[in-house]
Amino acid sequence: MGDKILKIGTVHQCNCCLGSKTLHPLVSVIDLSMADLSPHTDIKFGFYTLLLSECKCEAYTYGHQCYDFSDGTLVCLAPGESISMKENNKRFPSKGWILAFHPDLICGTPLGLNIHNYTFFSYLPEEALHISQREKQIILEFLEKINQELQRCIDRHSKKIISKYIELLLDYCIRFYERQFITRNEANKKIIKEFNRLLDTHISTKAIQSIGMLSYEYCAKFLHLSPAYLNDLLIYETGKSFNEYIQFKRFEIAKDWLQNTDKPLNQIAEELGFSNSHYFSRLFKKITGCSPNEFRVPN
Repeated sequence: MGDKILKIGTVHQCNCCLGSKTLHPLVSVIDLSMADLSPHTDIKFGFYTLLLSECKCEAYTYGHQCYDFSDGTLVCLAPGESISMKENNKRFPSKGWILAFHPDLICGTPLGLNIHNYTFFSYLPEEALHISQREKQIILEFLEKINQELQRCIDRHSKKIISKYIELLLDYCIRFYERQFITRNEANKKIIKEFNRLLDTHISTKAIQSIGMLSYEYCAKFLHLSPAYLNDLLIYETGKSFNEYIQFKRFEIAKDWLQNTDKPLNQIAEELGFSNSHYFSRLFKKITGCSPNEFRVPN
């Protein structure tokens, strides 16, 4: 028998499945202590979902890999993502909260225009946010503020106020993720070292000439990361996005070859994946302030 998949398309359906009352058709704060879902259930949400688990050592699967929720873990799901309880006959978290909000809630709001900036909605499960007690309290306070607003009758201010609370909560999540990047500094350095090794091998074997530069998705998969997490990690650790870092690496190698080899410009350009030496030279001068020949033979 195949896995049982529960598709929850609306916030109201989510409330019904998790034993919560619908106070607003597009947003809900759900106490998971009231939920009762059957084991071996894959759940696909049709809206944005923040799942705060306060359970210890309960194994769940999100995407394709198992994830052990520890006390105080926040998983953020974009519409269409799923979470699964398959491991060891586990059930949905018995302690925690869900913030569910439909894209229609934030349509036309500042949050709706900027929701793409909250890249953690595209992270893998093992990239979830492990929060401190203080961070958890901040999250719970925002959930309480949203819930209090939901207890009021819906009026023309409801959408604006609730979306602002959600936006501020997501801003705090960005801050908490940056703190997590700090605590994982050594692990992040190992990832960047492996990333550099991957790029160096791709260039040194001249694979770039036949298949082009490695793609965003390929590098992330090789490193067992989501593309969004890899990009954010690079920005935090190096100040450069994925594309900027790739360009930086290519020109660092070009500088080395210009000073330590006699490779002609057209060969350097070709081996680094540039369309031609003229394009390479223009970019090189734009970045370094001098032409490749001037860099090779300084005054």
